[in-house]
Amino acid sequence: MISVSGIRGIVGKSLTPENLTAFTMAFATWTARRKRERCGDSSEKPKIVIGRDTRPTGQVITELVASTLALCGCDVVDLGMTTTPTVEIATAGEEADGGLIVTASHNPVQWNALKMLNENGEFLTATDVELLLEIARDRSFETAGWESVGSITGNSSWDAVHIDSIMKLPCIDKGLISGMNFRVLVDAVEGAGSFIVPDLCKKLGVREVKTLACHGTGIFPRNPEPVEENLGETMRIIRNESCDFGIIVDPDVDRLALVSEDGTLFGEEYTLVACADFYLNHRKGPVVNNLSSSRALRDVAARHDVECFSAKVGEANVIEVMKSCGAAIGGEGNGGVILPELHYGRDALAGIALFIQAFAEWKTATGGTLSDFRRTLPDYSMSKQKVVLAEMSKEVIGAIFNIVATSHPEGSCNRLDGLKIDFADGWVHLRPSNTEPIIRIYTEAASKEQADALAERFIAEIRSASAIVDADRTRGGLTQ
Repeated sequence: MISVSGIRGIVGKSLTPENLTAFTMAFATWTARRKRERCGDSSEKPKIVIGRDTRPTGQVITELVASTLALCGCDVVDLGMTTTPTVEIATAGEEADGGLIVTASHNPVQWNALKMLNENGEFLTATDVELLLEIARDRSFETAGWESVGSITGNSSWDAVHIDSIMKLPCIDKGLISGMNFRVLVDAVEGAGSFIVPDLCKKLGVREVKTLACHGTGIFPRNPEPVEENLGETMRIIRNESCDFGIIVDPDVDRLALVSEDGTLFGEEYTLVACADFYLNHRKGPVVNNLSSSRALRDVAARHDVECFSAKVGEANVIEVMKSCGAAIGGEGNGGVILPELHYGRDALAGIALFIQAFAEWKTATGGTLSDFRRTLPDYSMSKQKVVLAEMSKEVIGAIFNIVATSHPEGSCNRLDGLKIDFADGWVHLRPSNTEPIIRIYTEAASKEQADALAERFIAEIRSASAIVDADRTRGGLTQ
């Protein structure tokens, strides 16, 4: 799979030594050319920062990648096992020319990937990815002679730098947090957050940090995606251990899920909503999410008298809109918080700090629990479904969406990313998958029952529109 965040696949099948080496060589070549464009003729070797999560294949892939980069004339700074946002911060802090993270994020353990960063520690744009793919297809790689091979050095200091940068945020008050005597459970699913997340919590002033799956083995004890259907055992332990709340991160720590004291999920959509509602008290500015994220962020923005913008799904797309509008905070509804004051990247560690500070301030004033705090936020429910189609060409999908959109004059249609229709009491977002013959259907309404009903309604509408398009194609035309 190839996207603006990088390449990913199953190790030994779709992710092989051959394509790992080819993409690494393409990235090294792209980075060297970009450095020459930025700096002119420079004798300095490109510098690349790399890091990895805890997957068993991570170390050997990192060694292959680092050696390949060096043989292409790049100096490599290897951070070892660390988080994706830490590599992003280090890439900019090291004044490097690019970064690579060996992680497949929330995919199962048999998967791995290369996430690719530019000199700012940000994911490549779609245009940059096309240039890199062109290099890979043409095999127009730049390699180094024996006298120009790069170096490989280790640097394990950036976890501490990352935590320190969070502790220095003006909105964080360790003294206030310490006074709350919080008892917290951290579940890092044996990923890169196994040590840095508990360390951050302790430095923030959390009194007692209990840990679950925080040994860094990389052998995930459950599906590593931090969504409700995978967190039943964690939620039970939080309730039974009388914790004030629970913190769950994915293997590379760019997504944050929260659990209340009663064992209920705070809601992945509400990680960003709660952080934004707090942070806008300290720094005003627009907020940004993606088109599939909760309307609750829009409501919070209105509460603070700021604008809310929505981007195409994808971290790079959200960041592009954040930069264009000068956003104070943004992210995605999967628990990803982006805080430009630190860096432009989803950062669960930043989200943890903002959330704990927000809850501490609210609890100081009210004495309530986290489930009480959750009820102070706008309340919506989402449904996420999919429908399988036999034909997924752009022409057919476009024709289906045209029929569906025309059927809803009462709604406001947005074709930026698939089709989103906003209604007075909810919305639906239809997106064709890039990897499967399906249309993903996201809906939101005042209750789960209403959101599910809205999704079922649009599944039926898509199937009906698909039948119309098929009949039109049989007659030799295509509905426009």
